[in-house]
Amino acid sequence: MNRFADGIVKFKWLIIIAVVGLTVFFSYQAKDLHINADIISSLPDDDPVARLYKEIGTQFGGNDMGMIVLETNDVFKAEVIQHIKQITDSIKYTSGVSTVTSLTNILDIKSSEWGIEIGKLVDEYDLPVEQSQLDSLKNYVFSKEMYRGAIVSEDGTATAIMFTLLPEGDKQAVAKEIKDKIEALDLPETTYFGGLPMMMNDINDLIVSDIVWLVPIVFLVIAIILLLSFKSFRGVLLPLLIAGLAVIWTMGLMAVTGYELTIISNIIPVVLLAVGSAYTIHVLNSINHNKLADRKQALVQALRYILIPVILAAVTTAIGFVSFVFGAYLTMIKDFGIFTAVGTLIALILSLFFVPALISGLSMYGKKTAIESEEKQTILTHKILLPLVKFLFKHPKYTLTGWGVLLMLCIGGLMLIKTSVNMADYFKKDNPTRIAEDVMQKKFGGSLPVFVVFEGDMQSPEVLQKMIETQRFMKEDPSIDVTQSVADLIEQMNDVMGEGKRIPDDKAKIEQLWFLLDGQDVMPQLVNDDLTKGVIQSKFASVDTKDIEAFTKKMNRFIEENQNEYCQIELTGMPSVYDKLNSSLLNSQRNSLLIAIALVILIVSAILRSVSKGVFAAIPVVATIIVLLGIMGITGIPLDIATVLVGSIALGIGIDYSIHIITGFNNHLLENGDAEKAIESVILLSGKAIIINVTSVLAGFLVLLFSQIVPLQNFGLLIGISMIGSGFSALSLLPAILILANRKRKIVANNH
Repeated sequence: MNRFADGIVKFKWLIIIAVVGLTVFFSYQAKDLHINADIISSLPDDDPVARLYKEIGTQFGGNDMGMIVLETNDVFKAEVIQHIKQITDSIKYTSGVSTVTSLTNILDIKSSEWGIEIGKLVDEYDLPVEQSQLDSLKNYVFSKEMYRGAIVSEDGTATAIMFTLLPEGDKQAVAKEIKDKIEALDLPETTYFGGLPMMMNDINDLIVSDIVWLVPIVFLVIAIILLLSFKSFRGVLLPLLIAGLAVIWTMGLMAVTGYELTIISNIIPVVLLAVGSAYTIHVLNSINHNKLADRKQALVQALRYILIPVILAAVTTAIGFVSFVFGAYLTMIKDFGIFTAVGTLIALILSLFFVPALISGLSMYGKKTAIESEEKQTILTHKILLPLVKFLFKHPKYTLTGWGVLLMLCIGGLMLIKTSVNMADYFKKDNPTRIAEDVMQKKFGGSLPVFVVFEGDMQSPEVLQKMIETQRFMKEDPSIDVTQSVADLIEQMNDVMGEGKRIPDDKAKIEQLWFLLDGQDVMPQLVNDDLTKGVIQSKFASVDTKDIEAFTKKMNRFIEENQNEYCQIELTGMPSVYDKLNSSLLNSQRNSLLIAIALVILIVSAILRSVSKGVFAAIPVVATIIVLLGIMGITGIPLDIATVLVGSIALGIGIDYSIHIITGFNNHLLENGDAEKAIESVILLSGKAIIINVTSVLAGFLVLLFSQIVPLQNFGLLIGISMIGSGFSALSLLPAILILANRKRKIVANNH
């Protein structure tokens, strides 16, 4: 350890130059970092539901469905029809759009003097303007199931213009272009933008807004807390400098390796600013408390003392993040785990190398002596830590009992935890995107696309009949209003021909009707080129997790019972993806927590060469996680793609405090051999760094309460609660266990 510390001091200028060089390099690279708000692209490729959902995008002209709703007092007015046409054309001539469907270009099948006529509902070159024409159109639209509630709302006050995007395009850029074009039209009707592409575009804007506003606020808040804690320029500058460098290096590494910022990884800067400053705080705290007159020697000795606990703290925090790589379902959560772990280790390396090199190279030892700086800490020592020490030695059993009661209450709360996977919930209730989704749900059966894929001969009467049966079964669900497939079109054509609304029994008859459909815009959305695959398209209205789960279960059971060797059926779409996400959230939470706890105990036990100390270190933070999850259940904060991260992060960060107590206790015990004196000394010494650290990390994460994205607000609040819990449990529960364990040993030793 001495050699290591001496080496840092000896090569200080080499270290400083290397860090400056790397910072310039990573800063330059970070400018190429892109934002990707698409959750679908984060689904694993080996998952059948995700794979099929992505395949539909390529085989049927896009699976990303956007919706624009025009709301007015009556859709059937000449100027409103004209505006629908304007919007339809604006979208149609946007590069990256696959299809667009509206009142002015939707397919219509009706009888004529020649037998059957397939065309558009209205002539786009001769839009209805007379009141009689508009009334006739209104009556016709409301008489047909395929239009009512699908393209025009049941009350006639809103109309939907739906579009799909090509899978290979930049969906966010296309969605933004569409939104800009329509807003530029400045139409008098109320316009709502919804569906996945629009949501992704809006989330993209919120991510940029969060980074621009939140990161500087986190910097400022942590700076104020450090100033109040250390009361020195060095105490503010060094922790923030290290955390800032860790952020720059991590963002640069993401850009270099081709990763993108997502709805989850956009909080990496906030996490690293809050966490990355911790290791420098502990290094500075150790230097401040070293009483050697020779400041260079004091630096070496402080490094030697703090090295193991700081390395342990960083490694265990990194393990908390790395557990997502093994336990998470979404690739964006895995990416978050990788880069927060990397950023944590960068902060560790900079704290142990760059901070001492800077202090030594720029003579930033501090003018005040250790005794003078001790006087600055008297409020913390006398008002908080000494009373705590007295209480713990007097009432260790009361402390354990209090924690026991709290844990029992929170275990009850665990049973109440709900999950949330609906993307509309990511927006605040007054956000236009959230309002748009509510309107779409109420008037058009939502914007969540559902696809049922049929593989077989698409001109076979049996396959088409099976499609019709499936559609009828789907409509039994209260969340499905409208379905569309090629079987619908064949049924309608048969009806217009006077043969009844049914699928003809004769394949030759189907082929004749099919001939009339060839070349229609809608066909590539419903069947593939060689007619071996067809799809039922629908929308799911509910966003309730239970409704989604019930629908997917019911549909999968129906598919299992109805498919055969001639007709293979598969279900996909957003409800299936959400259902998968929902079950994955619970699995991710369980898996990442178990992996993190096991790895933390293993590593702490290995480094401290004691399994019991590894278990002791884990007890306070496991207790904190139980309290945290219990609070989530009791307060109704749902488990979502952001809050699923909380447990493992709380473990990774919170274990640091226990490690500082355990290692400090070990060191003091080796020095004086008195366990009780060792417990008192470690609380008074490490307790200060823990309280400063908890306060700065807490404040850093609480800034997320000002995020525009709801899951990130909840994430910030929960991490804040976990920091208080981890710090308090490390300074109360763990010492109480150590006091009782050592008293027991003393009694046993005295009896012998």
